[in-house]
Amino acid sequence: MKATGIVRRIDDLGRVVIPKEIRRTMRIREGDPLEIYTNSEGEVIFKKYSAIGEMSENASHMAEVMYRTAGCPVVITDKDHVTAVSGVPRRELNERRVSPELEELMEERGHFYLDAGHESHFHAAEGSDRTAIAAVPIITAGDVSGAVVFLSSEKCPHAGELQKSLINASAQFLARQIEG
Repeated sequence: MKATGIVRRIDDLGRVVIPKEIRRTMRIREGDPLEIYTNSEGEVIFKKYSAIGEMSENASHMAEVMYRTAGCPVVITDKDHVTAVSGVPRRELNERRVSPELEELMEERGHFYLDAGHESHFHAAEGSDRTAIAAVPIITAGDVSGAVVFLSSEKCPHAGELQKSLINASAQFLARQIEG
């Protein structure tokens, strides 16, 4: 594990402050859930908790069904990373950070649909040339857990009614799965 050189003391209530530099680098925001565990070397580890990541197998199945139904490549993300991909090689997008555009869309709880005749400049993941034709956040108990995104392809240059209906239903279904 890489040392950061920052030392913090635990207060009388057992709290510790995570330095701003680390929170910014790791995209940890107020209210984000953290998983806390220990390892065999006696280290205490804080890890960002991802409900979508916990159900990545279900998300992968959902992405595959969406791809087969709509014919458009699909990406499912948590708040920070791509967790499931279908219709494009996994290694191309899996585990990549979400793009600033998608992060902003999730924060605003907005929807993105590319209509016919328009060109998309909306990317789902950093470092990818693939653009989105539709993106919808996954909202569970009032909080954003991730997003479902259709990517453009020759077969899917824009979001039609099928893609709009399917992406909304999928985001709602995944939200219900998380709520349990």
